[in-house]
Amino acid sequence: MLSLMDIVFYLVSLALLASTGGALTPSQWRSQSIYQVLTDRFARTDGSTTATCDANNGVYCGGSWQGIINHLDYIQNMGFTAIWISPVVQNLEQSTSDGESYHGYWAQDVYALNANFGTMADLLSLSSHLHARGMYLMVDVVTNHMGYAGARDSVDYSVFNPFDSQEYYHPPCAIDYSNQTSTQLCWEGDDIVSLPDLRTEDSDVLSMWKTWIKQLVSNYTVDGLRIDSCAEVDQAFFQPFETAAGTYAVCEVDNGDPAYVCPYQNDVSGVLNYPAYYWITQAFQSTSGSISNLVNGINTMKSTCADTTLLGSFMENHDQPRFPSYTSDMALAKNAIAFTMLANGIPIVYEGQEQHYAGGAVPNDREAVWLSGYSTSSPLYLHVAALNQIRNRAVEQNDTYLDYMAYPVYSDDTTVAMRKGFDGNQIIGIFTNRGASGGDSTLSLPASDTGFASNEKVLEILSCTSVTCDGSGTLDIPMSSGLPRIYYPSSQLSNSGVCS
Repeated sequence: MLSLMDIVFYLVSLALLASTGGALTPSQWRSQSIYQVLTDRFARTDGSTTATCDANNGVYCGGSWQGIINHLDYIQNMGFTAIWISPVVQNLEQSTSDGESYHGYWAQDVYALNANFGTMADLLSLSSHLHARGMYLMVDVVTNHMGYAGARDSVDYSVFNPFDSQEYYHPPCAIDYSNQTSTQLCWEGDDIVSLPDLRTEDSDVLSMWKTWIKQLVSNYTVDGLRIDSCAEVDQAFFQPFETAAGTYAVCEVDNGDPAYVCPYQNDVSGVLNYPAYYWITQAFQSTSGSISNLVNGINTMKSTCADTTLLGSFMENHDQPRFPSYTSDMALAKNAIAFTMLANGIPIVYEGQEQHYAGGAVPNDREAVWLSGYSTSSPLYLHVAALNQIRNRAVEQNDTYLDYMAYPVYSDDTTVAMRKGFDGNQIIGIFTNRGASGGDSTLSLPASDTGFASNEKVLEILSCTSVTCDGSGTLDIPMSSGLPRIYYPSSQLSNSGVCS
C-alpha cells in the first residue's frame, strides 16, 4: 500500500516526466554513452561503503534505486549520458542453492516491481532525477522466460503474472546450444531454478508483452531497452516488441560470429557487439594477443551488420569474467577500454570497470561498487572520464562524427591505429598490447592515414601533450609504457575543458 507521501510524489513525478518529451530515437542513442548498473550491487540507500557483499554467495546485498540516485554525480562526472539498470520486475523470492534473484532475471510478476530495489516512487524518482540532468534511462527486460524455484517438470504456472498457464510455455527440455531450434524452444536454467520458456512466437504471448512494455515505458519514461537472451527468442518477436515500446532496443546475442549476430539487426535496432568483445579481449588480455584478428574482425562487422553505429560496444558485463581477471596489467586495460569506447557503436561501461575490479566468472564478476568507496581519482575512473569527454566533444562539434565508420589505418603485430571522424573532427587512436613493460618507440602516421594537415597542432588527450604535425602532415607518435594514444585537432578544443 502506498503512503500519502508516495502518492503525492508519484503525481509530481508523473507531471515532471511528462514534460521530458518522447523516448530517444535509435539515431539519438548513437551519441549516448551508457554506464551499466547492476542495481543490487551499485549503491545502498543507507550510503554504506562497508556493508558486506560477497559476490560468490549470489544473494541480495542491498543495492537500490535510491542508492543510484544518491550517486548520479559519480556516474555523470565520468561523462556518461545514460544508465542501464537491472530488470525492475518482481522476481522469485526464495533463496536457493543457485542463489537469489538479486540480478533480476528470474521474473514471476512483470506487473509488480522488485521490492528489494525500492518502491514505485523510488523508480519514478530515479527516472525524474536522470532526466533533470539531461541523462537517460535504459531498462533491462527479459521476454524469453520466467523464473521458478523448482525442477522443470514441477512448475506451478499459476504463480506467474500474466503468463499464468502452461499453454504460454514450450514443453520443458534442456537447451542444446549447437542447435538453433533447441536454443529457441528449450529452457534455460536447471532443476534448481528452472526458467520456463515462453512461446514468444505465439500471437497471444506477443500481444501480452506489447501491452506490458507500452505501460512500463509510459509509466517510468523509459528511454531505451536492453533485451536479455535474444538468441533464445523467436527472431520475429523483436520488431513488433520494439515498435510497441517506442524506444531504441539493444539485444543480447552472446555469440562471436558476425554471421550469427548481425542478422538480428534486421528485426531490432541494436545488438550488443559480442564478436568485437571477444576480439578485443583476445587482442589485449596478454602481450601475445592477436591484433590481426581484431583488425580483420572490425572490417568484417562493418561489412556484415546493417549499422555498426547502433551496436553496443563493451568489454565487460555481468555475464563475462572481468578483463583484469585475465591480466593485472593496467596498460592493457587502458588500451582495451579506449578501443571499446572509441569504436563504432554506443559505448557501454559496466559498473566497477572504472575501479579495475577483477572478478572472474559469474557470480564473482558482480562485486559491490560501494566497497570501492566510489573513488573519483582511481586511474581508470579518470581514463574513462577523459575518453567520454573527447568523444562527447567530437559529437558536439559535428554529429557526423557518429556516422563515420571507424577503420584501422595502420596495424602490426602489437599495434593498431584507428580513425573515426571526418577531416577537422577526427579522433586518431593508437592501441597496443605491448603492456606496461613494452618500452619506448615512435610510430609515424602520414596525413593519408590521419587526415591531419601540414603543421597542424593536435592534442594527445590522455597525457595532455600538444604535438605539431610536420610539413607533410605526418604525425610522430611517441609510444611508451604500453599506453594508448588518442589525438584530436587542437583547433576544435577551445573552451572544451579538455586537459584544462
